[in-house]
Amino acid sequence: MIPDEASSRSLKASILVVGYGPVGAATACLLGRLGVHTIVIDKSNTVFAQPRAIALDNEALRILQMAGLADDAFARIAIPYVKLHSPFFGQFGQVNTAGSLDGHPKLVTFAQPELEAALRRQVATLPSVEVALGLQVVRIEESADEVITTVRDPEGRERRIHSAYVVGADGASSFVRGAIGQEFRGRSYAEDWLIIDALDVPHPIDHIEFICDPRRPTPHMPSPGGRERWEFMLAPGEAREEMESDVRIAELLRPWLEPGQLRVERRAVYRFHARCCEAFGKGRVALAGDAAHITPPFVGQGLVAGLRDAANLAWKLAAIVQGRAAPGILASYDTERRPHAKAMIDLARLMGSLVMPRSATRAVLLHGMMRLARSIPVLRRLFDGLGLKPRNRFREGLFLRGRSDARLVRGAPIPQGLVRGADGTILRSDDALGQGFTLVGFGVDPSRHLSEEVRDTWVARGGGIVQFCHAAQTLHRGERAFEDLQGVLVPDAAPVGWAAVVRPDRVVVTDGPAVDAHKLLAQTTALLAA
Repeated sequence: MIPDEASSRSLKASILVVGYGPVGAATACLLGRLGVHTIVIDKSNTVFAQPRAIALDNEALRILQMAGLADDAFARIAIPYVKLHSPFFGQFGQVNTAGSLDGHPKLVTFAQPELEAALRRQVATLPSVEVALGLQVVRIEESADEVITTVRDPEGRERRIHSAYVVGADGASSFVRGAIGQEFRGRSYAEDWLIIDALDVPHPIDHIEFICDPRRPTPHMPSPGGRERWEFMLAPGEAREEMESDVRIAELLRPWLEPGQLRVERRAVYRFHARCCEAFGKGRVALAGDAAHITPPFVGQGLVAGLRDAANLAWKLAAIVQGRAAPGILASYDTERRPHAKAMIDLARLMGSLVMPRSATRAVLLHGMMRLARSIPVLRRLFDGLGLKPRNRFREGLFLRGRSDARLVRGAPIPQGLVRGADGTILRSDDALGQGFTLVGFGVDPSRHLSEEVRDTWVARGGGIVQFCHAAQTLHRGERAFEDLQGVLVPDAAPVGWAAVVRPDRVVVTDGPAVDAHKLLAQTTALLAA
């Protein structure tokens, strides 16, 4: 913790993170694991105790893995499917989310306070990260080589924090966003929603359901600890005070719970938003999470998008302040993240049109068309198999554009699977890659195609070298060789004799035959120096 003596009026760090919610905490974890001196502040002294976000997908869980969280760091429930119900057609849609992707369940529910507590425990293990709570930002001033952030404590005392860069992860009402002159573009939905989280539900459902009734649309889902959540859209003329009353809540939940079974943990009326900044930063200040974009909850991608921001941004800031990359690479954060965030917002809007049709006529048309489309096998696979979800692939950014001759996709994450090390330890392949840039050989040790000078320079700059072997491979194994137990990497991603450079956020930079490993490293070095 940062000392509170009067002499500590001026503090210094490489990175200042404003906001200690899940996105700010994840950013601090990622920076801390890279050894970056980071200060993270928040105006609140504690974790907000009430659950808010409730869903995470496999990509978010993979990012939390990068941040150092173990699978048991917080409770979660794997969701096998999401069902869409119509009062006119019954079940008219279903999304299959059973199983895993890249080493994690495709969809889980969780309790946000538990996740935030787990992230804060992880931050506490990182010596390069300092935390200061109860501080509110009052001014941000940027010069040619630093940002000076003035903060005020509860007693009204002010201090300055000098940092090379600032990350604004301070939520939808972000002070940081306003300080750099960014505005939200988008709209609020006209409807208000009553969110109810109940405890000790006697017979919880094991899936997520959307009751798409135009009279009262209602998403319903389980979460850990015997909880369930219902979201009821308010009708015109229904007041917040009335809807949050015990009598009204008991009436709304009567189809699922008897009054004696009802234990409400949270009740709150919200208005959903769909907004995105025109730029995710300016100069030495970057925005992340709800400070940069707000996604309606209909596809459970709000917090997931913020975690993608953290994974994309943290390593770039680390590379810059540690002298391993030119400051210009920070521009790729906006280039890479903003299009995907906007695509997710558009998907949430589409899902919202199915969940909350404006009239019975519109419901019959939309839900009927959806049910009819699912009778066509190719469309059924598209709808049921998450085919509408925008893939996290960059069209432009910090990677070598061009088509891979393997199944790898430049500008997209490398697949993840279970691998076995030389000592017999089984782990996920991301954990074998390490924290920095990694030269990956598929079935071959890529270091054999590097001169000693090139290899030593790469390693000195924080680069790693890893070999993924095909199943039962015993010959031609390098010093850091891991056997691919599931064939996810060899041969599914790339054939034997291939190589790729992977960023710290697991995105493929470039790839080619392993004999060209020196060329791949040269291309990567040039990108970072641009």
